[in-house]
Amino acid sequence: MYSFVISTLKQAKRVIVIVVGFTVLLIGITLIVLPGPATLVIPLGLAILATEFVWARRLLVRFQHGTRRLKDAISRKVPGGRQENSRPR
Repeated sequence: MYSFVISTLKQAKRVIVIVVGFTVLLIGITLIVLPGPATLVIPLGLAILATEFVWARRLLVRFQHGTRRLKDAISRKVPGGRQENSRPR
């Protein structure tokens, strides 16, 4: 009986994580076309789902690498971390 309760609680936890993760992910996807912080909500949903699914972990890692590459590309275009036209006054 005890092992049944433990397995049922694990399954319930997994279902809750899946429902919350997909809900947050779908909200993030809708925020792509609606005004809102989609670039923050989508990785949050993927991070929640990554606790249960390998595919979500892989997507999250790809997203992190993509944002890192974008940050590096922007920092290469802007010397010294400043915009070229801005001068200290």
